[in-house]
Amino acid sequence: MSDQNSTALPPNPDELAAELEQAFTTGTLKTQLATVDRLTATGEEGLNALQTYLLDSEDSPPTPARGKIYQRLIQAENGAIATLLEATYPDGIVTPQSERDVDYQTLQDALIVQDYLTADRLSIQLLCELVGPAAVQRKWLYFSEVDKIPIPDFQTLDLLWQTYSEGKFGFSVQRKLWLSLGKNFTKLWERIGWRQDNNWTRYPNSFTWNLTAPQGHLPLSNQLRGVRTFEAILNHPAWQTSAP
Repeated sequence: MSDQNSTALPPNPDELAAELEQAFTTGTLKTQLATVDRLTATGEEGLNALQTYLLDSEDSPPTPARGKIYQRLIQAENGAIATLLEATYPDGIVTPQSERDVDYQTLQDALIVQDYLTADRLSIQLLCELVGPAAVQRKWLYFSEVDKIPIPDFQTLDLLWQTYSEGKFGFSVQRKLWLSLGKNFTKLWERIGWRQDNNWTRYPNSFTWNLTAPQGHLPLSNQLRGVRTFEAILNHPAWQTSAP
């Protein structure tokens, strides 16, 4: 008979580190995300393994799995971990690229804490800023203005969304779904949850502002003004070249 009063041994740090390394070397994104969840659940030992991995891979490009590690470490509210993160990643793990000297930090801050409603509103503001004063004043884009958005800036917006959403959200995610559906917008609306039973999803309360949302649910585009602006976004050359 097992001793019910015995104390379980703490996780082995070396084994946790090895599991994490293997997941990030050979595992799929799904496996990587699940590994981050499992290590987080083990407590301090798991958080230390995640911290070590993130700090040791400082030169690696941002990915949804690395973004999730960063978010989990921030959520842990551990003073020692926070100090190390501040020294290595003071602004987050994405270094924005901009041809127009646009500041993406407020957006990155919102996405890190998964405040997706604020991030969505900031994204349209930033797109308008990239287009020019007239768009900023009217607070939305004409389809003919989308090509004015520089490739590095569009890719930065998309990278921020993907990195801090486990890869679920972003313009390029929406484009992949659109292409897989034969560029059929009616099917796309249904797939990403913007239209249900022939009714447009009502903004903002009927949209889903967390990771239970369908793939590609965010960021939003104003379809009340027609499909042409969103189509221009999905056809932007940013998605046909390498990300920054």
